[in-house]
Amino acid sequence: MNTSIASQVKFLQRPEGRISYTVEGSGPLVVAVPGMGDLRSTYRELTGPLLEAGYRVAVTDLRAHGESDTTFREFGDIATARDLIALIDELGGNAVVLGNSMGAAAAAWAAAERPDAIAGLVLYGPLLRDPAMSRLTVAAIHGMYRVLFTGPWGPAVWAGYYRSINKGRTAPWLKEHSADLKRNMKEPGRLRSFRHLTLQLTHSVVEPRMPEVKAPTLAFVGALDPDYRDPAAEADWIESFGAEVVRVPEAGHYPQAQRPDIIVPATLRFLAERRESGWGEKRA
Repeated sequence: MNTSIASQVKFLQRPEGRISYTVEGSGPLVVAVPGMGDLRSTYRELTGPLLEAGYRVAVTDLRAHGESDTTFREFGDIATARDLIALIDELGGNAVVLGNSMGAAAAAWAAAERPDAIAGLVLYGPLLRDPAMSRLTVAAIHGMYRVLFTGPWGPAVWAGYYRSINKGRTAPWLKEHSADLKRNMKEPGRLRSFRHLTLQLTHSVVEPRMPEVKAPTLAFVGALDPDYRDPAAEADWIESFGAEVVRVPEAGHYPQAQRPDIIVPATLRFLAERRESGWGEKRA
């Protein structure tokens, strides 16, 4: 595991439990949040370059993921967004938030809810709306989740699915990361919590708030991302809200891990532009 990710774990106290996170460096605050079923180490390609560029980098786990407590009952985009806002307030100042998948949705909701706390958004494989489907289809999917994530096979099922949506190029550490996901989900209470998350999760709460997001936004959409019916159309839709969208070739749902050659320099360029505009300056 990247040394910056493996640094001392801290905990943010929330009403239903604690959220695990790490924080390193000094300078303007960058907060990174993974997607559903993932760990902080998904950002291992970015943390080192961010620290070297002079940023204070906090990387947080989701509720019941990583080392976070498994006592949570509420999950989803809004709960995660409120955790992000609480973490930013705890660390002080405003932040540029990096988010992948569900984490990107939560970051967007947070930006609409607390524009004073969010200086910018960098989104990787963002899921900012639900795909169109019938109630019958939704019920069938929820029934499938109950089966897949109830028995002892659940961690292996998720780890396998995770690998499958890394379409295109894959990180050299994907096998190791997948094993970490499986091992983490085997810990007591985590599979149960993950099942609750899958049943509660909806991005319908984010879509209507997208016009309220005023923070400068950079989004990366993998050209092979199977979580979109049409990645090109999704990129166009995200662009319609004023975001700068980078269409990432040979990448699926985790462009931050699959194409660091594209993601790292573009993310650093965006952060430098935000810094030049006054983000991170001490207020009198």
